[in-house]
Amino acid sequence: MIDPITVEVIKSALVYASEEMGIALRNSAYSPNIKERLDHSCALFDRRARLIAQAEHIPVHLGSLPWGLRRTLRVVERSYGGVRPGEMWVVNDPYLSGTHLNDVTVVRPIFFNEQLVGYAANKAHHADVGGAVAGSMPAEATELFAEGLIVPPMRLVEDDRALPSTVALFGANSRTPEARSGDLRAQTAGNYTGERRLLELYERYGVEMMESAIARSLDDSEALMRKALLALGEGVFDGVDYLEDRDGVPSIRIALRLVLQGGQVLLDYTGTSEQVPSPLNAVLGVTLSGVYYVLRAVTDRTIPMNEGCFRPVRVHVPEGTLLNPHRPAPVSGGNVETSTRNAEVVLQALAQAAPERVPACSGGTMSNVMLGGTRPNGRTWAFYETVGCGMGARPTCDGLDGIQCHMTNTLNTPIEAIEREYPLRVVRYEFADGTGGAGAWRGGNGLIRSIELVEGTADATLLADRQTLQPTGAQGGEPGARGRHTLARDGIEEVLAAKTSLALQAGDVLTIQTPGGGGYGRVGSRGGGAFQTEARGTEQIDDADRAAAW
Repeated sequence: MIDPITVEVIKSALVYASEEMGIALRNSAYSPNIKERLDHSCALFDRRARLIAQAEHIPVHLGSLPWGLRRTLRVVERSYGGVRPGEMWVVNDPYLSGTHLNDVTVVRPIFFNEQLVGYAANKAHHADVGGAVAGSMPAEATELFAEGLIVPPMRLVEDDRALPSTVALFGANSRTPEARSGDLRAQTAGNYTGERRLLELYERYGVEMMESAIARSLDDSEALMRKALLALGEGVFDGVDYLEDRDGVPSIRIALRLVLQGGQVLLDYTGTSEQVPSPLNAVLGVTLSGVYYVLRAVTDRTIPMNEGCFRPVRVHVPEGTLLNPHRPAPVSGGNVETSTRNAEVVLQALAQAAPERVPACSGGTMSNVMLGGTRPNGRTWAFYETVGCGMGARPTCDGLDGIQCHMTNTLNTPIEAIEREYPLRVVRYEFADGTGGAGAWRGGNGLIRSIELVEGTADATLLADRQTLQPTGAQGGEPGARGRHTLARDGIEEVLAAKTSLALQAGDVLTIQTPGGGGYGRVGSRGGGAFQTEARGTEQIDDADRAAAW
């Protein structure tokens, strides 16, 4: 029987190895979206493609990396006869890899003494992979082919040498070819780091002990998750929410029935809208990510992140629906907007079982901004970022202002990086005061980000939500404010749709105001009525504060 202390040492080493993969990837990356915003995720798998460690990077990649790896390996086995030493494989087909075309997955099979022992894999968001608009997430897309280059599993590295033809394929289909080449190299660096650390463990402990420790680690995570689910009790809980279509009508439904029973959970999405002719469809890997993220957040965050966590979880999503579409439905926005709303629906259902653990609704959108054009010297450029919103108020404290909530865990793009890399100027960046919902605990405020095009012409694409329906409060809290987009040209301000594409000219200023989070509890109910809160910017004002001020 393996020593439990050794199991813990190996388990911790695997977790840090996945974190170190992310450090190597970030430090090697070319594009601001990866280097500055950290829009990437890294993981290690055993020889059976079971997740054994995943870094705390992007929640929307939580379920899609394991789902995508298994599907990718099946294609490699069927079409190429399986993996070999010295290779890396690249894929971005969302119906295989699990998110959207911008998320490029790179996989490294790892061999120890000529025996396959595992895989290092990472996923990074490439800011532009071609398609109808800069940023590769067109709001008008009606099929996958409009969203950019589709890459089935193909070799990126052979005999430990990058294949120029594969790298050139990405560059030829992007408005920023140098960044694509550099970011692919950064992804290989991340996988080499993971391989090195995993092989060090196999050298030290041997195959038999490593496989025993991994099996024990998965079993431990399963046991802890079952215990955490039992603590939530038993019952049947429903959740429902709506996404807004391109006309702003909240007509796209996510419906969920969540069943807790015997330390297991079943999530049934029967009743969710059919797939739509817009980019809001989310492949099954994205849907699983939302489920897994919420369960991790609401149960026990100390449970080691591996495949064992999700053995007690069953998810049923009817095929041909918004959360499990048929190819070639467009899916670029499903990875960002629909994933966020799905997480809120799962939280809404679990709030009925454990209201003391679940916050009010957050801003509910990643507020995607894509800009691109051609400089006077003929060079093309493409910029992408998500803009933070207000976090929902929590059962014991206010929501945070201006952060990336739930399914993304990225940073903002620093103003210095934007103005250095692109013909853009940030003219305003601040909290949107008063946008958090009032309550015993105030919802977080959204952000205001204004960007000016300083030269040439460009195209802009906006993909956001929560501009018709407000983020709801919880336990009597007030809703957060809606988001708002505007374009200022020649002194005239025009309100823009949440999902739109438009042409820009020099001097235009595009402003993104993101939604606030909902409040938690009735105003005046904090501390048994001892406090009266007011939603005023980033402050919470109560009677004790007023007395102290006087």
